[in-house]
Amino acid sequence: KVRWGIISTGRIAQQFCQDISFVENGELVAVGARNLDDAQAFADKFNITKAYQGYKAVYNDPHVDIVYIGTPHTFHFENVRDALMAGKSVLCEKPITISSEESKQLIKLANHKKLFLMEAMWTYFLPAIIKAKKWVEEGRIGKIKHIKADFGYPMPYQLETREYRADLAGGCLLDMGIYPLALANYFITDAMSNLIIKADFAPNGVEDDLIILADAGDIKLNLATSFQCKLQNIAVVIGNKGHIVIPDFWRASSCELYQGDDLVESYCDNRESLGLNYEAYAAGEALKANKLEHENMPHKVSQLLQEQMEAIQLSY
Repeated sequence: KVRWGIISTGRIAQQFCQDISFVENGELVAVGARNLDDAQAFADKFNITKAYQGYKAVYNDPHVDIVYIGTPHTFHFENVRDALMAGKSVLCEKPITISSEESKQLIKLANHKKLFLMEAMWTYFLPAIIKAKKWVEEGRIGKIKHIKADFGYPMPYQLETREYRADLAGGCLLDMGIYPLALANYFITDAMSNLIIKADFAPNGVEDDLIILADAGDIKLNLATSFQCKLQNIAVVIGNKGHIVIPDFWRASSCELYQGDDLVESYCDNRESLGLNYEAYAAGEALKANKLEHENMPHKVSQLLQEQMEAIQLSY
């Protein structure tokens, strides 16, 4: 089994470890946190052998094969760099960094060290998303004409929270908006162009509501994200012969295929997990195969997402 070391004991790290129980090729062996008591409590909860104060001990543990990084965005560059320098492969939460220059440096370092590196875009590994892509490739909806996707939940404006702290790369784009962008990139082959951005801002200046309109060849994109309100949180891929609806697409468990007004096929994965197990299993298999990246979420897609988010931020 691939032996996982966990960096951070926050919410997303807890969810990831919860789903490792569904991962046949992986096991948890170490966790590191700034506070040893937090690390030990986390280790006890998830039956992890070793708890460390700080992260470097995890990077240096010879029993760790790959490190999962679940720290806030602004720490990703340092954490990934340190893990790679210690000879560890990495699965890092999205966004992998907060600038295209940082992501470029990490990808270059991983390739130089011949280590596996992947951004944890778990959506790309969900069976329902893969099924939707298969329907498109089979021509079930014809030629794609529109892609619509939004992801938003009301987040109370509190300056002490990570979501709104400018010094922690707060704002809805990097936090939630990366999902609609990633969904669009999963289905398009042409570069995004003619971007039109409509943004609202919290009192401290970080964006808290965002609409992204763009072209991708002949495809029209309509993407949105928000801290102000709950959006529909649906992705719709529309072709000239039908359309696909993906409820809660970022954590999708189902998808529906329509032709006209008629539902012609539906899919549900009936999983018991949250869905993070699919990316963990895939990362483990890639690691065992001595791959430096995974074809579902290659380095070039991580770099592209960074560049797209930068372009959006520069527009306001």
